[in-house]
Amino acid sequence: MKRICLNFLIHQPFRLKRYRFFNINGDHYYYDDYANESYVRRVADLSYLPANRVLLDAIKEHKGKLKVSFLISGTVLDQFELYAPDALDSFRALADTGCVEFIAGVDAHSLASLIDREEFALQVQAHREKIMTHFGKPVSKVFCNSNMIYSNEIGSQIEEMGFQGVLTEGAKHILGWKSPNYVYCSATNPKLKLLLRNYKLSDDIRFNFSNTAWDQYPLTADKFVHWMELLDPKEEVINLSLDYATFGEKQTAHSGIFEFLYHLVKLAVKRKFTFLFAEDLLQLPPIAPISMHYPISWTDEERDTTAWCGNELQTEAFRKLYNLSERVKQTPNPKLKIDWKYLQTSDHFRFMSTKFYSTGRRTPYNPYESPYDAFINYMNVLSDFSLQLQKVAVPAEKVDVEALLSQLTEKEKELKKTRLSLDRLRTTIAKAMKDNLDEEPVKKPAAARKPAEKKPAATKKIAKTTTIAKKTTAAKSND
Repeated sequence: MKRICLNFLIHQPFRLKRYRFFNINGDHYYYDDYANESYVRRVADLSYLPANRVLLDAIKEHKGKLKVSFLISGTVLDQFELYAPDALDSFRALADTGCVEFIAGVDAHSLASLIDREEFALQVQAHREKIMTHFGKPVSKVFCNSNMIYSNEIGSQIEEMGFQGVLTEGAKHILGWKSPNYVYCSATNPKLKLLLRNYKLSDDIRFNFSNTAWDQYPLTADKFVHWMELLDPKEEVINLSLDYATFGEKQTAHSGIFEFLYHLVKLAVKRKFTFLFAEDLLQLPPIAPISMHYPISWTDEERDTTAWCGNELQTEAFRKLYNLSERVKQTPNPKLKIDWKYLQTSDHFRFMSTKFYSTGRRTPYNPYESPYDAFINYMNVLSDFSLQLQKVAVPAEKVDVEALLSQLTEKEKELKKTRLSLDRLRTTIAKAMKDNLDEEPVKKPAAARKPAEKKPAATKKIAKTTTIAKKTTAAKSND
């Protein structure tokens, strides 16, 4: 059976404003509201809203045969609430059809899975709750990490959270000769199924659709469906995973991308392809285990994490950020907790990347003139954030002392009660002994009396000698 899992990833970061050294310890608001509103409003109008209309029309036309999976980050949901509520409503309309599932993800679209297990789990739970709040339905049993980052170790954490499958990259250096069009399982956690992105077919849409220099240009829906038909019939599923902004923003409406999406669905249904949710794929048995000792991602040619942690600027910012984790857990300030979440978003580290950098090139997505500029701005913000934490967070040493003092106070109370109980018991015993001494002794019956002890023979002899001596002395006195 020919199966397609069509899944779209949606994310936007909260971009930081120009924050200079002289703002530190004076200005505690870090975000460029104008840039955030402008960009989210722009991508919603160009991409999300028209793409949602295409999918909604296709769902109605094909009477539920189209199924779509979305991974929507918590940060973009927050921005929809602030700047594009109509976009949020359009996703709710899609959810109401019953033909949409929401894949579980990380609320802040962060890199916490690489360094902080506890923070990672908290953000996954926060994303679950946010999806339920906005769409009234639970997340899928399939999880997709930020930027599709995955490794054996991360897989163990994901399974512990109760997920049954992971959507990640079908990286060539991991698969080798194997095809991504099967369901696999983790080598270290066999119960966890791995759903691998077909990066070749996905990226042909994502990057090459309007590339006139591409040898397969133009890409039509008929050509794309034909490519899928040419795949080995034994291959179980084709995971088409794309950034949703591909439709309308990265590939503009003038390129014909929305018509391509509409006809892709129409032709696939006509040629007997079945659209499935990511969760539906969990019913398929895994064909083989796969081990990933080091984290992979869907970014760049290397398909690793060097886009975010590949140079000294990035590693220094990453280290300093997560060194603040314990302080954040102690602070009662809700604003600082929100700042902590938004500062973890992986895009901040991506802006510091020196890979494929062109001097002086700025875009709405990346507002910085250089990676160094991005690093300085971020570190200034982080310095102020750290100072604010110091003012309101309780140091770990103080927490320990207070806890010990509290325990000592409780122990002293218990000891005092014990001493009082012992004093009462001593008084009671002393009184009872005195009462017993004041009473007359009771005579024992004759039968019960002990027989007189017999004196030893040597004692009798000494007594007899003493009596004779006394009588002799008395006689001499009379004479």
